[in-house]
Amino acid sequence: MLPLQGIKVVDLTTFLATPATGRVLGEWGADVIKVEAFRGDAGRVNQAVVFGMPSSDEENLGFDMANMHKRFVALNLKSEKGLEVMMKLLSQADIFITNTRTKSLAKMGLDWESLHAKFPRLIMGHGLGYGKKGPEKDAAGFDVTCYMGRGGVFGTTVNRGDSPMIPTNGYGDFQCSMFLAAGLLAAVLGREKTGEGDYVTCALQHAGIYTLSTGMVSAQYGNPYPKSRLEVNNPLNNVFRSKDDKWVVLCLPEYDRDWPRVMKLIGREELAEHPDYSVCQTVNDKGLAPEVVKILDDGFAQFTREELMKMFKENDFPCEPAQTPLDVYEDQNALVNGYIKQVPYPDGGRWCPTIPVQFELEETKELHPTGKLGSATADVMRELGYTDADIEAALSEGAVQGPTDLAVLQGKA
Repeated sequence: MLPLQGIKVVDLTTFLATPATGRVLGEWGADVIKVEAFRGDAGRVNQAVVFGMPSSDEENLGFDMANMHKRFVALNLKSEKGLEVMMKLLSQADIFITNTRTKSLAKMGLDWESLHAKFPRLIMGHGLGYGKKGPEKDAAGFDVTCYMGRGGVFGTTVNRGDSPMIPTNGYGDFQCSMFLAAGLLAAVLGREKTGEGDYVTCALQHAGIYTLSTGMVSAQYGNPYPKSRLEVNNPLNNVFRSKDDKWVVLCLPEYDRDWPRVMKLIGREELAEHPDYSVCQTVNDKGLAPEVVKILDDGFAQFTREELMKMFKENDFPCEPAQTPLDVYEDQNALVNGYIKQVPYPDGGRWCPTIPVQFELEETKELHPTGKLGSATADVMRELGYTDADIEAALSEGAVQGPTDLAVLQGKA
């Protein structure tokens, strides 16, 4: 039995961050019912091209990666019947997740205050851009602006003097999805004690600030960001380019102990006991980091990445390649541990990361393609007690929608 089996989640989300929270809960066994407008989640309809990927009813991994393990219902929440179906869903749910702006939720009676009054045991998870307070609480937010920009990630992680990093789409979104999932499960435990649901939020800006905790706390002690790789406090915690123009990552926190060993490996034994270079505090006090990094750069550049990896691994030094996704597809540790799995599409399997938490007592779900917009509308309505005649009437009056081809949503059919 998966740990969340028996938990029902209603998912009113778009794009990536909060939809991925629904996938997390579904992958752990919850029954997740995703509610979409008739136009479909933008993540389903038009995001694949932004990610440089194709999309069709048969294969839409840009959408699936945040929406697997869900059932899909299409409701017109501006109609009386559509909103009625939504409220029936919520009356039976344990958790409601959304990233719809608060002012829009309030118009439909789906804001926290309204729902808590009606369904006091319901837990609400809200993915936000800037937070639930202040003048920006209803401002539009995406990971690249809220998390990467206002959260400090772009400005802090840049190699000083260069352009900010170019992250993959959703870099902050997927981290927020795990934070929100953790908070929701804490609220489930809390409800067991109090009998009352809670309002759980995760703001992209907050998540960005939190993930930079070391920088956030150390900057106030005179540790400035952004940094240059030539001026890091510990030159043995750094990235280096190999002879074959690939990057490797070295992490040796005990600089004074390991400096002589590294010098021996790169053929600079004469520097092993150098009075200035061999003591980390001296390197920093005298501002010698650029000189030390230059020595290391020259040393690493003598070897291919494969040679460097073999050399450092044999000496039990933490050193790894700076891998790309194409490298990870062939990483045996990632494969044997199930960190990526293939989604079985008709034209062949495609790699997708799995949720980064595993359980010993039960294997997590296999990855499967998602369904069409509205593919579970009728089934879910029957579970709520609607008759076939009720469902037909709701379809006819435009309150709900059944299975809809992606080509229709994209205006291609």
